[in-house]
Amino acid sequence: MTKNATVITAKPASLDAMNSLIGNDLKSVNNLILERVKNEIPLISDIITHIVSSGGKRIRPALTLICAQLCNYNGNRHIPLAAAVEFIHTATLLHDDVVDESKLRRGLPTANELFGNKASVLVGDFLLSQAFQFMVADGSLKVLRILSDASAVIAKGEVMQLMTEGEPQTTIQNYLDVVSAKTAVLFASACELGAVVSEKPELESKLRNFGMSIGTAFQLIDDALDYVADEKSLGKSVGDDFREGKVTLPIILAYEAGSSEEKNFWTRTLSDLNQCNEDLQQAISLLEKHQSIAKTISMAGEYCENARQELMAFPPSLSRTALFDLVDFCANRAY
Repeated sequence: MTKNATVITAKPASLDAMNSLIGNDLKSVNNLILERVKNEIPLISDIITHIVSSGGKRIRPALTLICAQLCNYNGNRHIPLAAAVEFIHTATLLHDDVVDESKLRRGLPTANELFGNKASVLVGDFLLSQAFQFMVADGSLKVLRILSDASAVIAKGEVMQLMTEGEPQTTIQNYLDVVSAKTAVLFASACELGAVVSEKPELESKLRNFGMSIGTAFQLIDDALDYVADEKSLGKSVGDDFREGKVTLPIILAYEAGSSEEKNFWTRTLSDLNQCNEDLQQAISLLEKHQSIAKTISMAGEYCENARQELMAFPPSLSRTALFDLVDFCANRAY
């Protein structure tokens, strides 16, 4: 890393308020996930147990739980639906790590590193099937539509991202389209489910818009962190996106503002994947030169502000305060 590179190490906003409100529900979700797979063949159980025990903030299922509370829901439907959301998310992680040939996630070996690519792909498919079983068991066509549409859009987003790999001339709008499909749509669906189970259709669009905004901000910060985070906090090697030829917003901004020589650098390192040991430091220097990281974080802040505005439609409550804290967490997280 260059001497001038900005390293994000600030302590993130606390999620304590949300965790205190949904702690028991989240435990029920985790128990349901483990209960669902404990009698399956050992390889399925081993991989899922590895993923569940590896940590993670469970933000997506937590959104379903806390949004149900925000809408004053008192039933139990949100538990299996939150589990379905987590199954969909985990399936995409398994598939992503295979496609990206990732070796670490949250500082621990990925499932594909431990169990192989074939097992990871097949268990990812198994998790998707379990998610759909939860949806069908819920009995709501609206729930089925929301989560099945999300699954289809996520798959489309994965293909869209594949098409932009090694293409630093990708437009900002194309990048945001990928983020919307690959990441934000599951945040949006997780939030919308809170209004659906509460039978408050007038709140569905508000929560969906909140989820889209916070999901987009989350991914923007993630892309910035790949170049400037503290590696121990990030839980993966800094510069993984660069080494894999992924074109994210910091790269797009630097490429647009760069000289012909700088554009040639990005083409060589990302399009041709012709990289040497010094290239990551050079990439970070160019991102600093064109303030690409600061601009990316600033755009994430705009999406966070949009999320806050959607929450203002709800009356003050502990749940709303917890969601405001979550917005601050996404804007300021260091990992």
